[in-house]
Amino acid sequence: MALSLFEIVVLSNGDIALQRANDESAPLIRIGFSDEVQAFLEDAKIDVGKVMIDAGIELFEQLGSDLLQIEEGETLETSPRTLH
Repeated sequence: MALSLFEIVVLSNGDIALQRANDESAPLIRIGFSDEVQAFLEDAKIDVGKVMIDAGIELFEQLGSDLLQIEEGETLETSPRTLH
């Protein structure tokens, strides 16, 4: 199994993105902030984008773990997820 390296980058339009290293294809994740939010965040925009990407990856890993347990026939007792 090949190891994939990922990087968080700032795109030319100012969006924060997660993409495969040395890959020019479309990013896996793209986060865009409104002008108002960018003005508020200033230099912290990249840090906020990194935290958002990290949280998304953690949730994705948890969902994957839940799906594996379901496939193995286990019953999951999880709290309902709320979309904000």
